[in-house]
Amino acid sequence: MIGIYAKRVLCKNKGNASVQFVQLLISGVAQGCIYGLIALGFVLIYKATEIVSFAQGELMMVGAFIGVAVMAYLEFPFWLAVIASMAAMALLGLLLERVVIRPVLGQPAFSIVMLTIGIGYLLRGLVTMIPGMGTETLTLAVPYKDVTMAWGSLILGAEQLAVIAVTTVLCALLFVMFRYTRMGVAMQAASQNQLAAYYMGIPVQRINGLVWALAGMVAAVAGLLLAPITFVYANMGFIGLKAFPAAVVGGFGSLPGAIVGGLVIGIIESLSGFYLPEGFKDVAAYVVVLIMLMVRPNGLFGERLVKKV
Repeated sequence: MIGIYAKRVLCKNKGNASVQFVQLLISGVAQGCIYGLIALGFVLIYKATEIVSFAQGELMMVGAFIGVAVMAYLEFPFWLAVIASMAAMALLGLLLERVVIRPVLGQPAFSIVMLTIGIGYLLRGLVTMIPGMGTETLTLAVPYKDVTMAWGSLILGAEQLAVIAVTTVLCALLFVMFRYTRMGVAMQAASQNQLAAYYMGIPVQRINGLVWALAGMVAAVAGLLLAPITFVYANMGFIGLKAFPAAVVGGFGSLPGAIVGGLVIGIIESLSGFYLPEGFKDVAAYVVVLIMLMVRPNGLFGERLVKKV
């Protein structure tokens, strides 16, 4: 993934351990930002509906495919393709919540989790059926592709810097929305106590739909940021399996925790892939989750629930 690009750059900096470490650290931060954005979708949906949606990775994949499709077939410029992809994923999130999720709310949690897994497989299967695209490995043409920036011996890729910058801006926008807008405050109220929010006149069902739309938009952003670094292909949604540990590490009820958890996973994965034996990078995220569950089960920013007797 992003580590592949880092290794190419690190080859130019052999012998300079400090530069190599900084290079790995920045690569891990960029990688962690992708994990964090997908984990944001996990947390948003869980806080609103108490559902763990394992379709977030596939939503990211669909968003990336939409971006490639509108640029290739409709000849949209990149920035317009970003807007189109986010709008399409917001609509898809709304439809999924209204048509698939809302009718099964109240059913056993296991059934709903399996339903979201099924949604992911369905989306992946539908994408592979697209003629000329679904089974191909595609590239997303971005203005900053293969651009590098150098500070002395430190060489940074514009793709990595774009991931970090966009994630920072998006987190700031989400903070402003949740803190200062009526819709954001309503989302927070509904996530804390849906029944109380309903009695206060908040349209809880509409808010749930908007949360799914927001999660779809965030997934689209993650897919469009990841696409220039790797490729766009049907199985890229499996990255959601790395984002889920990020949500657990940060605390499943915390939006800042999702980003911090993603950064923790990304940095550890990047460093372990370089300094530790081959293969450890693939399991590093899950080792971190196991340790976190033993030491701090609620995550770094999760609320501790105390049962009163």
